[in-house]
Amino acid sequence: MSEVVEKQADPGTAVPPPRRRFLMDTRPLRHRPYRRLWTSTIVTALGSQLTAVAVPKQIYDMTGSSVWVGIASIAGLAPLIVFALWGGAIADTVDRRRMLLFTNSGIALLCIVFWLQAALDVRSIPLLLVLVAVQQALFGMNMPARTASVARLVPAAELPAAGALNSTVMQGGQIIGPMLAGALIPLLGLPLLYLFDAVALSATLYAVWRLPPLPPLSGVARRAGLADILDGFRYLATHRLLMVSMAADVVAMVFGMPRALFPQLADTAFPGVNENFALGMLYAAVPIGALLGGLLSGTFSHIRRHGLMVVIAVCAWGAAIVGFGLSSSLWLAVVFLGIAGVADMVSMVFRGTILQTAATDEMRGRMQGVHTVVVAGGPRLADLLHGVAVPVAGASAAVAGGGVLVIVAMTALALAVPAFLRYRGPAR
Repeated sequence: MSEVVEKQADPGTAVPPPRRRFLMDTRPLRHRPYRRLWTSTIVTALGSQLTAVAVPKQIYDMTGSSVWVGIASIAGLAPLIVFALWGGAIADTVDRRRMLLFTNSGIALLCIVFWLQAALDVRSIPLLLVLVAVQQALFGMNMPARTASVARLVPAAELPAAGALNSTVMQGGQIIGPMLAGALIPLLGLPLLYLFDAVALSATLYAVWRLPPLPPLSGVARRAGLADILDGFRYLATHRLLMVSMAADVVAMVFGMPRALFPQLADTAFPGVNENFALGMLYAAVPIGALLGGLLSGTFSHIRRHGLMVVIAVCAWGAAIVGFGLSSSLWLAVVFLGIAGVADMVSMVFRGTILQTAATDEMRGRMQGVHTVVVAGGPRLADLLHGVAVPVAGASAAVAGGGVLVIVAMTALALAVPAFLRYRGPAR
């Protein structure tokens, strides 16, 4: 590790905890390298949402078909999985700062290509699908390097606070970004959304450039190959804490993420409420809850029972989803989804902290690569599972039943691996 990084990550340099115990713990921002990385995340969280709105909107405008919108989403899944796993291996064998510069630059250039094809009105669905696939491949390589870098920039005791800061920014981007996109399209047109994302990404390059070098702790950079990816899976298979942490997210998302049913529920479950208004509220409720949870995350830094917190949070998510599925009032449904968002934030923070602290630095990139695949793949599997369950059980029963399965499966995992319940994070 470079001398600069060691100095930044020295626990002795950490400032005292904030007086306001319940508000967000901002101590990690006292470390300049982390502050630069976090600042770049703010910009990219907003900019990426502009493109996330622009792509499906452009495809729908061209085809008038939601099927093509779904195909575009699936087109990016395979590249994301492959390159997240490979990117995780690369992040463990090269300077992570250089990898971030490469992937951020690639995504920015790709946004310019998105802008050109939209501005020139190329109207090519195959081209858009290729661009989406390349974008997701670059994203898959970027995320393991970005998340694995955090543990090198802040003391171990501040990792829960850093996780809360990162997650809050991402959730805020999911709320503000689409709203901003919706306001800008009528004023400036869809093509400029891509250009704004490119400009935002370009602006973050300076912050990443100013990070200290983040080479492998061995000091030897090398080329990553298939053997490194397989080593990562073998490492994961022999570390039950990491396995359960990953499995907890799979359980919560696959059984308990009912977003595929939001359109149907908005149309049928809340009589007398405008369908479009209900749909917007359902989509916004979980991110808003997660954002509020992040803003009130000061207690996270004082909790060491990280495994227990994950179990409680996932079960709370399941219980909230049961409440949502049984709700006949839109506002009650939104409240339950907001509670689910808070639980999801708690789960994200402590699962992320376990991945950062229980894995060695030479394996963090690969573990984050697997985590990226789990986070991306779980909701997509949930869409399929809930869609298949509706004709059999009905929408409300499918949602509530999924929440019950979350509680049962998470409880079974915790009982099967009691070491996970007992796991404690680093002392302050």
